[in-house]
Amino acid sequence: MISHSSRRCTVELQALPSRIGQVRRIVSAQLRYWHMDPLIDRAALGVTELLSNVHRHARPDKSCTVELELLVDRLTVSVRDHDPRLPVVADAADAPDLVPLATCGRGLAMVAAMSESWGARPEGDDGKVVWFTLPAPSAAVRRPARSPRPAAERRPAPRLTEARPAPVPPTPVTAAPTPVAAAHAPAAATAPARSAVPG
Repeated sequence: MISHSSRRCTVELQALPSRIGQVRRIVSAQLRYWHMDPLIDRAALGVTELLSNVHRHARPDKSCTVELELLVDRLTVSVRDHDPRLPVVADAADAPDLVPLATCGRGLAMVAAMSESWGARPEGDDGKVVWFTLPAPSAAVRRPARSPRPAAERRPAPRLTEARPAPVPPTPVTAAPTPVAAAHAPAAATAPARSAVPG
């Protein structure tokens, strides 16, 4: 389930591998809508790591809620699940058996490295929230989020409303007959002039 307002987007899901890619696409689309394209890669990476932790460690179920919140100067991304145990950042000193090139066990360390700040807080017996923040680009702060207008509203006004000059009515002809008209005059009109000439 997805719900959103002008500054907040919430997605409820089961943290399964097949759903994590879908949530990444939702996060990317929402950030584009907010004109925060420079944050897409880091936000999608952070969400992937937090959801992967829910998938691997959360008990008793994998249901969780992802929330994006756009504030004046930062974006906050949080994941709420139903496991009250708080996460621990894997550290090589604390876990000597951690392989240097391991592809898991470093999710929170990665989130900490790429975010402005991060943390986890308990939600009583109902679970916990793990969150991170990213600084908002200045362009996104200056340009408030607004709903996209339908294509019909972006078109210029219809031609029927455009100002056009009034048509000019035809002018009646009042000039003298042209030579062509005189050439086609009846013969009777010129006959008396010929008969007056002496023979």
